[in-house]
Amino acid sequence: QVQLVESGGGLVQAGGSLRLSCAASGRTFSSSAMGWFRQAPGKEREFVSTINWNGGNTVYADSVKGRFTISRDNAKNTVYLQMNSLKPEDTAVYYCAASLRSPKPRTQRGDYDYWGQGTQVTVSS
Repeated sequence: QVQLVESGGGLVQAGGSLRLSCAASGRTFSSSAMGWFRQAPGKEREFVSTINWNGGNTVYADSVKGRFTISRDNAKNTVYLQMNSLKPEDTAVYYCAASLRSPKPRTQRGDYDYWGQGTQVTVSS
């Protein structure tokens, strides 16, 4: 069993920055791919970013490329999402997810086994 707890969301003005954290329990964290997804009101949950087991391989959605950075600290069982140059369209609930079935980056929701409860990010214009 893996538990994921996100933190770091909040209200920020356009152009600002936030850093999301996702703390994971369980011994499988260091061998699991991790991902961030987001869901805006009335929309499907969409892929944001993913990172492989050791942080050496990352993938980003085109909408966040160049603005967001995913990283992980396996010693702390934590994955991060640094979000810069935020836009109002980044407003959503952000979810952390763990893929126990693969150490490689995964971009599909169905590839993930565990999800956090989400943290709200609101960007004002």
